Amino acid sequence: MKHFFAVLLFLGFLQTVHSQNRSWKGYFSYNEIKDLSQSETAIYAASENALFSKNFATTVLKTTNTVDGLSGETITAIHHSATNNKTVVGYANGLIIVINESDGTLLKVVDIISKQLAPNIKAVNHFFEYENILYVSCDFGIVQYNLATLQFGDTYFIGDGGAEIQVSQSTVLDGSIYAATSSGIRRALVTNPNLVDFSQWQQVTTGNWMGIEAFGSELLAIDQSGQINRFNGSSFSLFNQLPLPAVDIRNSGEYLVIATSKRVYVYNQSLNTIAQVGSNGIPDLDPTFTSATVINGEVYIGSTENGVITTSLSNPSTFEFISPSGPLRNNIFAFSASTANLWAVFGAYSIDFNPEPQRRFGISKYNPESGWLNIPYSEIKEPGREVSNLVGVTVNPTNEEQVFVSSYFNGLLKFENDVLAQSYDASNSGLETIFPTEPRNVNLRIAQSAYDRAGNLWMTNGLIKSPLKVLKADGSWQSYNMEGILNDFFRARLGKLTIDKNNTKWISTYSDGLIGFNENGNIFKKIDNNTGNLPTNYVRTTAVDNNNQLWIGTTGGLRILPSVDRFSNTDVLTTNPIIILEDEVAQELLYEQFITDIVVDGANNKWIGTADSGIFLLSPNGQETIYRFTSANSPLPSDNINDIDINGQSGEVFFATSKGLVSFKGIATEASDNLNNVIVYPNPVRPEYAGTVKISGLIDNANIKIADIEGNLVHETTAEGGTIEWDTTAFGKHKVASGVYLIFIAAQDGAETKVKKVMIIR
Repeated sequence: MKHFFAVLLFLGFLQTVHSQNRSWKGYFSYNEIKDLSQSETAIYAASENALFSKNFATTVLKTTNTVDGLSGETITAIHHSATNNKTVVGYANGLIIVINESDGTLLKVVDIISKQLAPNIKAVNHFFEYENILYVSCDFGIVQYNLATLQFGDTYFIGDGGAEIQVSQSTVLDGSIYAATSSGIRRALVTNPNLVDFSQWQQVTTGNWMGIEAFGSELLAIDQSGQINRFNGSSFSLFNQLPLPAVDIRNSGEYLVIATSKRVYVYNQSLNTIAQVGSNGIPDLDPTFTSATVINGEVYIGSTENGVITTSLSNPSTFEFISPSGPLRNNIFAFSASTANLWAVFGAYSIDFNPEPQRRFGISKYNPESGWLNIPYSEIKEPGREVSNLVGVTVNPTNEEQVFVSSYFNGLLKFENDVLAQSYDASNSGLETIFPTEPRNVNLRIAQSAYDRAGNLWMTNGLIKSPLKVLKADGSWQSYNMEGILNDFFRARLGKLTIDKNNTKWISTYSDGLIGFNENGNIFKKIDNNTGNLPTNYVRTTAVDNNNQLWIGTTGGLRILPSVDRFSNTDVLTTNPIIILEDEVAQELLYEQFITDIVVDGANNKWIGTADSGIFLLSPNGQETIYRFTSANSPLPSDNINDIDINGQSGEVFFATSKGLVSFKGIATEASDNLNNVIVYPNPVRPEYAGTVKISGLIDNANIKIADIEGNLVHETTAEGGTIEWDTTAFGKHKVASGVYLIFIAAQDGAETKVKKVMIIR
């Protein structure tokens, strides 16, 4: 199999990253704040796996995410060094990324990852800068990092006998470095050249400490119970008891700021409390706080779901939210990309279709012109009626303002013009609950819906006797009993639904393989691992390609049904694997891969998502792997792919991963019905342009010939889909000269033609 790999980021060495990859875009949420940092001119915030900063003078929000070179791993700490004009990011796996703010370059530092330590104790907990040295508190000890030379120094294992010990925070006061650890507070002279010797570290007190901070001439520490202790030079004594454990303590310059999950306390130089900000005082919200600081008289608070919240220190009663536009969350379970909008939901069900725990999140909509619209959960639920685990989105193909959202616990929601217009459950529709005699236990599980060509909306309603439902175009409902086709209807967990050109519904199941149904005769047929050659009976997804082949993704690999027409003319439906040659040895394509989604683009290529191996782009027949994208060689934030969809008009391919949404700008667009909207771009092609010329708006199988002004043919191809590329060479040999080139386009039957021009300037 031929693999195309993008630039691979090896973790065995330091590498500077400066991403200018125009093919990728990031659509990240910046709502779950992990840590804050600051300078006199800006606030810096780290969310799950992306950053943003706000410049106070310009009010500009600057974002940095995996498209810019960040890792998709979970961020745990951030520090901005004003002296060195660098921002340092720490991760749960020990990775450190240094961002040079002057030119945007990124340096990935893997020394901690490379240490011979258990992988679960490498997390970066805190950064403290002292005289150009960054003291990195980790789950195993403290590491020195020189911000001037960008080199690691010593590692301090300061537990008893030199053992590994969790260090949550460090600080320096009066020439001594103090470390708050899981088994006490330890200190040593910061100038001691032999700090690698654990015996040089004195234990000041015992206990489990979450933070320590020097503030003026004072040293204060907080233990895990929320006790604030004050140091008198030789020992710590209780200063104050917080009602909740602290999550953050920091010296913001003029003030000491301590945050719990529900309240922020601000102390002046005399350690008097001058302000408190409670989460219950924020209108319509009760956020959970993660961090806080004060800059220029403003309090900045990081939260778990509402981004950065800011209020005035002198009058903390009005609030502003300053996070960049983005979806509600990064872990998008399912989405739908139409030509105009993208809708995303954040519910879930487990691998065995268990909706617990119930996830109560809103809905996000993206429009390229207006940006993100987030519909909060409060606008979706109704009095006395919860709506949890939203797991599917279907846009009406004839009316993009009408959208249906599936709930894997509470039924079906209809939105019109971005507003909830109707909730369907067992009381007002043909939908059924698992326990109809228990009205309080709703348990109405709709996994996904899909439209047929007649405008009927089909859906799966799991764990009941008649789990196939249809909301007809006239507003009536109909159900189809599947007792004879399912092994056990109460264990029948039904997933994604695909409808082919013959109006056959292909239903993915957890344990019954793939079920096909056509209402013309009410015929059900099953494809499983017994008679249908599936690798497993757990089918996750299906897709019909441009040749009417049915591609089937299971938890154990890939299969192809050669033609969907076989449903009507074959009693036993049998699938085939794709056999490829790997090093001259015949192998099964995607053998035992857990396939989560399959999408077909305008050129009949197959985009295949997996549970732990990223993305594969296969050629129309599957014999060539055009791209293989992973979190190691691309901006994918995770190799766990939840969903894929394509904007057929633009060719933009969207990938929803467990850690964020990104897109890749492909060239395969849907074919047009005519040649009225053919576009050639860029035009003219200037000397500095190094890319290809795109010709879009084509009809399928159109013939394209490109010739110079004298009629000499330099390129010829046939369109598969709506777009083709020309590398501006004469039949792939050499670059053509400057001049005007004519593009002759003709339909396959010659009934429609178009002539375009492109100017090339060398």
